[in-house]
Amino acid sequence: MHEIYTADLQALAGRGRLRALRGRSGIDLASNDYLGLAESGELRQATVDALARGVPIGAGGSRLLRGNHPEHEALEREAAAYFGAESALYFGAGYVANFAIFSTLPQRGDLVVHDELIHASVHEGVRRGRAESVGVPHNDIDAFESAIAKWRAAGGKGRPWLSVESLYSMDGDCPNLAELFAVADRHDAMVVIDEAHATGVLGPQGRGLAASFEGRDNVITLHTCGKALGTVGGFILAPTIIRDFLVNRARPFIFATAPSPLIAAVTRAALDISRTDPERRERLARLVQFAGNELRRRCNIEPSGSQILPVIVGADQAAVALAASLQHRGFDVRAIRPPTVPEGTARLRIALTLHVDEAIVTELFAALAEDMRVAA
Repeated sequence: MHEIYTADLQALAGRGRLRALRGRSGIDLASNDYLGLAESGELRQATVDALARGVPIGAGGSRLLRGNHPEHEALEREAAAYFGAESALYFGAGYVANFAIFSTLPQRGDLVVHDELIHASVHEGVRRGRAESVGVPHNDIDAFESAIAKWRAAGGKGRPWLSVESLYSMDGDCPNLAELFAVADRHDAMVVIDEAHATGVLGPQGRGLAASFEGRDNVITLHTCGKALGTVGGFILAPTIIRDFLVNRARPFIFATAPSPLIAAVTRAALDISRTDPERRERLARLVQFAGNELRRRCNIEPSGSQILPVIVGADQAAVALAASLQHRGFDVRAIRPPTVPEGTARLRIALTLHVDEAIVTELFAALAEDMRVAA
C-alpha cells in the first residue's frame, strides 16, 4: 500500500534531500525571529493581559460565521494605519494569505509575471487561479516589461500582475521597487509585494521596503507576523474593494477557522513595539553590518547586506555536511536544498537575530572558514 511513498523517500535520501523534523538545539542562526520578540517578556505580558481581559484562545468558527472577534478587527485597523494602507485582512498564516491573493484576484485573461525565486505560496496560488503566469529571471526588472510586451503581442487583453518579494528569504537581496512600479504604471498593472522578511526590520518604523508605495490603488502587500513580529499569521494590505472581494471570494478565507483572537491581541502588541521602539531594529542593523564584514574577511564571501546571509555551497550533500559540522560545534545552521532553491545552489542560510551578538558571530564565521578549508 505504501510502496510508492517508500520509493520516493529513498530516492530523496539518495540525492541528499530527505528531510526530517528535528528539535531546537544550539545557538539560533536559523529562525526568522529577527527582533527576538517571539520569546520576549513584552509579548508574554501582552498574552497575560489579553487573557485577563477575557480574550479567548480559539475563534470557534470562520470569520463569516461566529469566528469574527473584536481583536481581529482592532488588529486590522491598527495594521492598516501602521503600514499606511486603506485596509487590512488578517489570515492565520502568510502562506495562506499569499495563496488567497493569487488564487482569487487575478482573473481569466490576466497575466501574472513573477520573479522566478518567488515564494512557493505564490506558485501554488497561481496554479489554482484563472490567469496565465510566467516567471522571469531573478531581480531583472526589464524582464517584467518584456514579458508583458510579449503577452500583449500575442493578443493578451487583461491586466498584468507583477509579483516580487521585497527581501528574498533565501538570497537576502532586494529588487528595485522604483523601477518595478515604473513598469507597472506604464502597463496599468497591479503590483503584489511580499514583505514577509522586511516587516518589522526594514523601512520607516519597520513598515517594509515598499512603505513609500503603500496605499496606492494598484498595490497589494503581504506582511507576515511569524517572523520579526514574533507571533503567527499574515496581513493582506490593500484597497478596501480588494479586501471586500477577498472576504466574498477567497476560499482560504471563507472556509478557514478564524485565527486565534489571543494571537491577534498579542500581535497588536508586537505592532506597537515595532512602531514605537526602534532600538531592536537599530541593534539588528549594527549586527548585520558587523556580520557582513566578518563573512567577507574570514570566508571571502560577499554578504547580502541584509539579516539573511546565504553561503552557496552547490552540491546538496556538501551543504548538509557543512551544516552538520557547524551544528556539532553548537551553531544551529541549516542546509537549504532544492526544490527550495535552484538546482546546484544548495546553501547554508544564516539568519541573524537578536538571539546572537558580535562574539557569537565572530565564533561562527571562524568555524565556518575552518570547515570550508577542510572541505576544500
